[in-house]
Amino acid sequence: MHTKNYQEFLDRVRMPTRYIGGEVNSVVKNPEDVKLTFALAFPDLYEIGTSYFGGQILYHILNRRNDTAAERFYTPASDMEALMAENAVPMLSLENSTPLSSFDIIGFSLLYELNFTNILTMLKLSGIPFFAEERADTFPLIIAGGPCAFNPEPVAEFFDAVVIGDGEEVLDKLADMVIRFKEEGGSSKKSLLKELAGIQGVYVPSFFTPVYDDRGVLVETRCTEDGAAPVKRSILGSFDDNSFPVSPFVPFAKPVHDRLRLEIARGCSRGCRFCQAGMIYRPVRERSRENLIEIAQKSLDATGYRDISLLSLSTGDYSNLESLMEELSCLNKDHLTSISLPSVRAEKLTPGLMEIIRKVRKTGFTIAPEAGSQRLRDIINKKITEQEIFDTVNNAFQLGWQHIKLYFMVGLPHEKQADIEAICSLSRRLAGIKTKGSAKGRTKVNVSVAAFIPKAHTAFQRSGQISSAQAFETLDFLKENLRHPGINLKWQDPRMSMLEGVFARGDRRLAKVLAAAHENGCRLDGWADMFRFDLWERTFAEQGIDPDFYLRERARREALPWDHIDSGISSEFLEKECRKAAEGVTTADCRDEECTGCGICDFETVAPVLDTSSSLPGSTPSNARGSKDRDEFIKYEVFYSKLGRAGYFGHLEFAKIIRRAV
Repeated sequence: MHTKNYQEFLDRVRMPTRYIGGEVNSVVKNPEDVKLTFALAFPDLYEIGTSYFGGQILYHILNRRNDTAAERFYTPASDMEALMAENAVPMLSLENSTPLSSFDIIGFSLLYELNFTNILTMLKLSGIPFFAEERADTFPLIIAGGPCAFNPEPVAEFFDAVVIGDGEEVLDKLADMVIRFKEEGGSSKKSLLKELAGIQGVYVPSFFTPVYDDRGVLVETRCTEDGAAPVKRSILGSFDDNSFPVSPFVPFAKPVHDRLRLEIARGCSRGCRFCQAGMIYRPVRERSRENLIEIAQKSLDATGYRDISLLSLSTGDYSNLESLMEELSCLNKDHLTSISLPSVRAEKLTPGLMEIIRKVRKTGFTIAPEAGSQRLRDIINKKITEQEIFDTVNNAFQLGWQHIKLYFMVGLPHEKQADIEAICSLSRRLAGIKTKGSAKGRTKVNVSVAAFIPKAHTAFQRSGQISSAQAFETLDFLKENLRHPGINLKWQDPRMSMLEGVFARGDRRLAKVLAAAHENGCRLDGWADMFRFDLWERTFAEQGIDPDFYLRERARREALPWDHIDSGISSEFLEKECRKAAEGVTTADCRDEECTGCGICDFETVAPVLDTSSSLPGSTPSNARGSKDRDEFIKYEVFYSKLGRAGYFGHLEFAKIIRRAV
């Protein structure tokens, strides 16, 4: 524990519960009793980081080991950062108030490109040099993982190693190797990194060097160590194991997603050509329905949550979804009030499924047409028709839903003005649906628009990204043509999309830009009220970097910064998909038809895993809890005091804590 802690100034910051720790189901170990200490660092605010389900999985995997203690860190808000710097208090863990720099391993989650400067905030507050080459040949070992790791180059020079792909098995192997290295008295970090590079999915940036031509165009990323290239992604085979956190920690400060989350499947076989997640998480692996019911019951008991969210890239594709929903809705009927499906495709929202959802509280749901016209949806391989969208929204409104959210992208490859106009006509048609019953006259269509960003390992990875000026011009058109009492238009700042695009497709030359931007004051760039585009413009100019260089279309044979990262999807498949897009030809879902030849499956160690248990719609689990007669309820009068850290609970936070405890 550090000689100073946050208690000295917690009464001077907004939402102090972000920093006090002590949450239900958090794990506190004595560092003296373990062989390895692991800091899980999430580069965003507490309410975002605690909503990241992957963080719950990593926390569980590491802390179930008797020889390892994992503790959590989140980026402090600007008021807290200023006070920490003023009082010389470093980043401290929520579990033991241990300084970040004291851990054996620091692992950052890379979920979003606009979080990159937050990594530097956390390192600077801890007195840790940004660049790996500037750090001594000692611990901590600083690593990273997450979806942004599939193009790690803009931040590669900050890390000793990067985990590519599923981290469940890699973490255990990595922990074992570091513990053995420590016990054997190892002193050379490079020798440790050579061993780590032997683990499938571990990328060591210092073993690779980018080579540029005289125009500054990347020629190759050259491997300087034997056996290190290409770096093959780690793939978790089965989901029905003990890596799922049955007792996840329950945040005090209200997280963005304040509910129990069940990851029912990982991966997607739909093949949308713009979607990075649909490629880098292949193949589809479903958790069995029996396993999910067991986890849900235990987790409801352990957390006091009232709502469940079913997580997957395409929840509606889960093999036994209706049966799963029926059984979940029978769990703890007096307590469970909502089951949400955050990512269901329109054609999967059948009246039968909607009726099941209707048994619990109706929340709004999202449909992502992505493009306004059928022509453009065929180009991006979004296999959904306008009639399917209309029928789904119509059914939802008639069953009592009041809010529908539509996601669209602008600037997609091969887009024409008619496609933008189609967004308006489709939205107006949906807003004009006549309703009855509880939703009559109160329906709203929320239209959300963002600029398309070409991502690594997708069919459109070589496509160009429209400029901020073009995106603003399109938004002006949409604002003018979506003036309708039943439509609410929202959009992402095109300048944020531009910056995201630069770092999504950037190379190692951007590391110095990030360091300079942080020095210039860039913080929490993913938050609209914190985003300072003027500082970014100044930084790019100072560093002699043209952002448009990274947003441009890439030549077919030009080397890409992520070419040495093997996602498992073949480059031939991606090129074929790009050609089919230009021709407006769709590719079938291999889940329904024959293999499309993407290259991910060898059908021995890597293959799709589906829930094949028999469907039992309407069944009631044996451990389901029925409703009690109201006469059985008893009133209690409770007197309480808020002592110690609990003194920082806000009124609403405390009311929520008590309700969940009961």
